[in-house]
Amino acid sequence: MSIQVPPRAERLTHYSHGAGCACKLDPSRLARVVRGLIPSDRPELLVGPQTGDDAAVWKLDDQRALVVTADFITPVVDDARDWGRVAAANAVSDVYAMGGRPLLALNLVCWNDELPDELLGEVLAGAQEIAAEGGFVVAGGHTVTDPEPKFGLAVVGEVAPDRMLTNAGLRAGDALILTKPLGVGVITTAIKRGIAPPEAIDAAVRSMTWLNGPAARVALDSGATGTTDVTGFGLLGHLGRMARESGVDVTIDVARVPLIDGARALAEAGAVSGGAVRNVNWVDAQLDRGTADELTVALLADPQTSGGLVFGVDEDKVEAALAELTRSGHRAARIGQAQAGSGRLVLR
Repeated sequence: MSIQVPPRAERLTHYSHGAGCACKLDPSRLARVVRGLIPSDRPELLVGPQTGDDAAVWKLDDQRALVVTADFITPVVDDARDWGRVAAANAVSDVYAMGGRPLLALNLVCWNDELPDELLGEVLAGAQEIAAEGGFVVAGGHTVTDPEPKFGLAVVGEVAPDRMLTNAGLRAGDALILTKPLGVGVITTAIKRGIAPPEAIDAAVRSMTWLNGPAARVALDSGATGTTDVTGFGLLGHLGRMARESGVDVTIDVARVPLIDGARALAEAGAVSGGAVRNVNWVDAQLDRGTADELTVALLADPQTSGGLVFGVDEDKVEAALAELTRSGHRAARIGQAQAGSGRLVLR
């Protein structure tokens, strides 16, 4: 791939071949690659690559386990500090999705030498802001030169083994709660194309920089055992993997799934990423679309950068969980139900 380097005054998103987590490797290709890896037989490895979960978990003793993850993204917005904040929130989300508390992070930087160093300083400062908000420390990192800038974090956290959340923990009968609206991928695609209105950009940045720590606490306090964060594979991709690993079917009430204001209009204008198409193809064999139209399915598969958590709780915990999420600033909704089954996704 040849990347043309624009003048300094040009937008950061011009350097990216895609929008943030939409740049992930096709999930079908990724599944084929990791299928050949030899599983570890170490009992300390509580969560490894086999279930495609959000982070690895290594047991230290009966009370503590380490949560380890890494994530980096291409520019999703043109403001350098906002990009740093988004990338850091996106990376640390994997720790929260496991029910963990982040402790320590390292910067992962790929930087174009023709970009001013001051911009990189803004990116790193944005990440520091998120670290301060999340109560963890950025203690260094690694840099390489790259025509296409990328930034993220490697993060280490901790979790109590008996309070761990996993994508294999959904139970038949669980009500499903989503803690952030969808539409980030559509809006970041529109930013790259120069057609996103300022209010949609502001809404997307607010969503992407909203930390998932409070949502994880609500999930734990509500008795959830099955949780994942919704990122590059979209709601359908991540929830589809969750359904397969948990051995349940999932029904999604399409009308209840929240969208960022302006996202549907931008999707109707054509701002649908290639990542959404790949995500739909990945889950198509397990998907019953019902009466949902193509645009709605694409929005449900929209690749999210720093998306929300989706988790399952007992029916009698739904109202209290949603109330607490609302109090903590989340735009959350009950979006469906898990039933006994074998991994099907049903849209209703």
